[in-house]
Amino acid sequence: MTNLEHQYVNGQPKRGGGKVHTLVNPATGLPIEEIAYATADDVDAAVQAAGKAFLSWSRLTPATRSEHLHALANQMSLKVPVFAALETKQTGKTIRMSTEFDVPGSLDNIRFFAGAARNRQGLAAGQYMDGTTSMTRREALGVIGSIAPWNYPLQMAVWKILPAIAAGNTIVLKPSELTPGTAWLLADCAAAAGLPDGVLNVVVGSGRETGEAIVNHKSVAMVSFTGSTAVGRHIMGMASQSAKRVHLELGGKAPFVVFDDADIEAAARGAVAASTINGGQDCTAATRAYVHDSVFDHFTGRVAELMDRMIVGDPTDPSTDMGSLISVNHRDRVAGFVDRARQTGATVLSGGYKPELEGAFYRPTLIVGAPQNSEAVQDEIFGPVLTALRFSNDTEAISLANDTEYGLAASAWTSDVDRAMRASDEIEAGCVWINDHIPLVSDMPHGGVKASGFGKDMSIYALEEYTSVKHVMINHDKRPSKAWHGTVFKENRPPSERQ
Repeated sequence: MTNLEHQYVNGQPKRGGGKVHTLVNPATGLPIEEIAYATADDVDAAVQAAGKAFLSWSRLTPATRSEHLHALANQMSLKVPVFAALETKQTGKTIRMSTEFDVPGSLDNIRFFAGAARNRQGLAAGQYMDGTTSMTRREALGVIGSIAPWNYPLQMAVWKILPAIAAGNTIVLKPSELTPGTAWLLADCAAAAGLPDGVLNVVVGSGRETGEAIVNHKSVAMVSFTGSTAVGRHIMGMASQSAKRVHLELGGKAPFVVFDDADIEAAARGAVAASTINGGQDCTAATRAYVHDSVFDHFTGRVAELMDRMIVGDPTDPSTDMGSLISVNHRDRVAGFVDRARQTGATVLSGGYKPELEGAFYRPTLIVGAPQNSEAVQDEIFGPVLTALRFSNDTEAISLANDTEYGLAASAWTSDVDRAMRASDEIEAGCVWINDHIPLVSDMPHGGVKASGFGKDMSIYALEEYTSVKHVMINHDKRPSKAWHGTVFKENRPPSERQ
């Protein structure tokens, strides 16, 4: 609790110049660490270090950058238990989640981009105009300012850092001030792996001071943000003042559509897993189940039964199914949504209360009977709460699924291939699962539409997000006058055509 050097700038830990804040374990309420927040001056030092590093890092061959990233993955693999324990301690998520999902997913993403660094794609060089050859170059942008959320601290940091530096950029990362620990550890691993100083910098502080200093810094070429839609809109407004590029992965309110021919046992299990993963603190989590009238009671009854059986408690116990939420304040916010839904006439079939435990715990909750236009159905609760509503035909189901400002993820459950294809075509979301909900892979893109933002994480498409495309045209026609010159001055035309 005495080492306050938690900023990571130019390859070295340093103390921030701002106020001291205490990190708290949300499952116990006990303090973890004290942090001196980064000020605008600390952000400037990090940006300057990243800018200097960019001059050499961007000029390395893709193969050399790839070797650095493979070394980072190897270094991190030596500390898997340390990463997992720290992720659980700072977030309250279960140790099973950290060990089996967060850490291995992050390692896979690093290894994917270590390979993708060598896979630049573009149009083939060719003669698109007589006497010339054209080609394209994908070039790094410069210093990327990345702002990561608290729900998946390690994975979101990796999703932001790896495609950017694989493409030749350098990074100033602001992890959430609630969960910065694994970002520090990742920076340590990068240094141990030999990543050049200044390529990865970590600054910790509040969004209002540290985050806005990144967004407004004149030497930051692009801002990548994952978080709420409201904050994303604010960041986009600030970035527009200097015409910065932005990459936004924002809120979600994922529909979970169960048709009458679905495997109800599979759908019920999928709904419970997808609505309670990470305590429901997941932008892609299943939040709105639309279920055909004929199977509604069967589905909701089974979901309630499975939720009732879930073990909520100590996240360090491997037998625990769901740990705590991120904070007592956030737990109370989630509880408020459920309490107000009850007041509007909705029925809670499972959960809907705080268990008698110290810490920010809340039971997995199933709500039925909430109106389509209610806040429980329309607003992002960001907790282990699933609402279930009825539909009577396929057209109504898709219409209800699309009746939201968000468009990050969705799923459809059916044994009919035509229904599956229609749902994947007509549901407005960046990802549509069929007969599953939640799994993501490093090889495929992730990102939303509508108020869920724009730009892709993961996959080769993410690498492209952090580059600009340059057209290079080479003239190999040795004649001094070109045909197109005649559109500008007459002397280039034959004498018979001059006036």
